[in-house]
Amino acid sequence: MEIRPLGERVLVMPIKAEERTAKGIYLPESAKEEKKEGQVVSLGDFPKDKEVNLKVGDKVIYSGYSSEEIELHGKKYVIVELKDIIAKII
Repeated sequence: MEIRPLGERVLVMPIKAEERTAKGIYLPESAKEEKKEGQVVSLGDFPKDKEVNLKVGDKVIYSGYSSEEIELHGKKYVIVELKDIIAKII
């Protein structure tokens, strides 16, 4: 089974937060700040006249307030609207 977002949405696989600080201290789950960073897995249907500078495999930073979390085959994904992707990591 495959997921393809509809409309101007993007399917993103979140990147896990670090388990240690820069000094080597382990962080418990409750202390970890969830990163809003991930890798683009699939793109939705964008109007032909709209230029989209994203492709599958790009790493992005997104706003997490309007995202929809899903799980498929034991992996977690997030569907976000294109307008909620705030940066592309180069």
